[in-house]
Amino acid sequence: MGTLDYRQGHHDLGQGCHAWLQPDGSWGWSNSGLVTGSGTSLMVDTLFDLALTREMLAGLAPVLEDHPLRILVNTHSDPDHVNGNELVADRYVEIVASAAAAELMTQEALDAVARVKHLDGVLGEFARHIFGPFELDGITATGPDRTFSGEESVDVGGREVRLIQVGPAHTPGDALVHVPDARLLYAGDVLFVGGTPIAWAGPIDRWIAALDRILDMDVETIVPGHGPVSGKSEISTMREYLVSVETQARARFEDGLDVDEAIASIDLGRFADLPEHGRLAQNVLNVYQQLDPAIPRPDRLTVLTKIAALEGFSPTAFEQATTP
Repeated sequence: MGTLDYRQGHHDLGQGCHAWLQPDGSWGWSNSGLVTGSGTSLMVDTLFDLALTREMLAGLAPVLEDHPLRILVNTHSDPDHVNGNELVADRYVEIVASAAAAELMTQEALDAVARVKHLDGVLGEFARHIFGPFELDGITATGPDRTFSGEESVDVGGREVRLIQVGPAHTPGDALVHVPDARLLYAGDVLFVGGTPIAWAGPIDRWIAALDRILDMDVETIVPGHGPVSGKSEISTMREYLVSVETQARARFEDGLDVDEAIASIDLGRFADLPEHGRLAQNVLNVYQQLDPAIPRPDRLTVLTKIAALEGFSPTAFEQATTP
């Protein structure tokens, strides 16, 4: 499908639906979407920093001139999907997100991610490696005006758009944005294409169930949170990855291996060459935490040190990786 045309910028998907794609889909390079109706439009997610969001709004201006933006839906709380919210908040736009996502869309959370780039040691080096292109300082956290739980329908100029909460999965508040009359789905980070998914919230079983739900939906075109416009075959591929990791991690837990031993021994098979393969560290940890709730839940900085190590960054300075 869109894998043949994975280029930066605006993609007209037909039937009044659009995507704004950001290759290569790795850390921070997320996608956005736009659904138009009669004289209005709904946007799906903003981008990681203000410059990128301004570029997107300028690129979509010809569409927005005839279909003024009135609703912004954030599929979840991660900063690469919400950091540009402040640029639409003064345009008479209603921002909508799940209640679970809204709880995490705080200035404290935003600033914590921005500070990682300024850390000393290997963690700081890794953060600058993955987040280097983005200007994360000076952004004002802008949460939703309205929240929802479960499912609801939104009218966009006479056409129905369905909001479907499927989190906790990737994050606590993941939501799908479904355009039934176009047989199109904006999946947010419930779908990663061409990269490794990461279960910040889980349980992975619930994420797999969310993918099964998509497979059962009457949709043909799927815009992932990261990667090219896709279809159900990519859903099945990501499901296979999650099932493999969950099955292998569970077996190692039952055999008495600790988390690090499990991470080191898991065979990723055909997924071993996926970009961001180090995210396996969080995915295995997530399985272990579900099987034994007493296992500590390290913060994201600690998890990033494990990911950095798996991706070839030296662990010698990990002890320096503390928040300023």
